[in-house]
Amino acid sequence: MGAVKALKALAEIPLERRSPEAERTLADGAEFLLRHHVHKRSHDLAKTSKPGWRRFGFPLMYQTDVLEVLGMLTRLGHRDERMDEALALVAAKHDAQGRWKLENTFNGRFVTDIEAKGKPSRWIALRALQVPAATDLAVNG
Repeated sequence: MGAVKALKALAEIPLERRSPEAERTLADGAEFLLRHHVHKRSHDLAKTSKPGWRRFGFPLMYQTDVLEVLGMLTRLGHRDERMDEALALVAAKHDAQGRWKLENTFNGRFVTDIEAKGKPSRWIALRALQVPAATDLAVNG
């Protein structure tokens, strides 16, 4: 979703350098994602909006996933109960050794493969560990 990528880019602007318009766009975009519980349909929260968002990948390129959305929201300081189901999804994908698998990949489309699909991924683990609430659930939950 292009909105996620645009918000992620705006979130990289240092707080002291953000314009009021950028702040408003970040707040409105975050609320939009939270209204959708990160990956649901706002008019029917029982349904996943984009099933691919539930499969963690690296690199994402033009695609996104729950980890990217949660990472961006937590980087902006959001911790909202509407994130709980997405956080639980991240925790549920954590294995006993503290790893997450690469589920979505562009392997075969680059000069070299990044990691093996279906195997533990350092990149997915790094992204998951950058979402503190998800990490807490995985470790304690």
